[in-house]
Amino acid sequence: MADELTRREFIETTALTSTFALLPMPAWALQGGHYALTINGERHELSLDPRVTLLDLLRERMQLMGTKKGCDHGQCGACTVIVNGRRELSCLSLAIAHDGDKITTIEGLAQGEDLHPMQAAFLEKDGFQCGYCTPGQICSAVAMLEEARNGVPSAVTKRRAAGAIPLSDDEIRERMSGNICRCGAYPNIVAAVRSVAAAQ
Repeated sequence: MADELTRREFIETTALTSTFALLPMPAWALQGGHYALTINGERHELSLDPRVTLLDLLRERMQLMGTKKGCDHGQCGACTVIVNGRRELSCLSLAIAHDGDKITTIEGLAQGEDLHPMQAAFLEKDGFQCGYCTPGQICSAVAMLEEARNGVPSAVTKRRAAGAIPLSDDEIRERMSGNICRCGAYPNIVAAVRSVAAAQ
């Protein structure tokens, strides 16, 4: 048939496409703009490369090393931060998309020497082992309780009334399922989240 691609045409097209993909991006495409982000309560005016992820901005430029780079594919949750009160995987989010946003990392949860209740609960319930996933777990748990308090449903609880706290262990596990703990400290993580939920 006339519109069928021959093997030779396929190879030539693929080679041409690959060549263009390897060319450097033009300077105009790499010029960043100026953005304002509020990080842990402090406003920052930043010039940002459009390719920089929120994770790399936090770690490499802001030196906030609590947010961890785990899988870098949005599958482990180690990079979870709180953006405008909601959980977000910072490895999948471009920094320029957060102009005007309020971002909270693990470093921004404590009030001076006073730990956030979730941080204190993780210590009390031994909700970590190696600690690598802990910042993401804690940020996720803090925002998750706020979601539940605002009536956001989960797969376990299809309908949730606003303010309906505490949560069942099954619902905590389901809501926290995006955060992986390779050490397997899940029972203690659930206990920590449950204790904070019950106190609210």
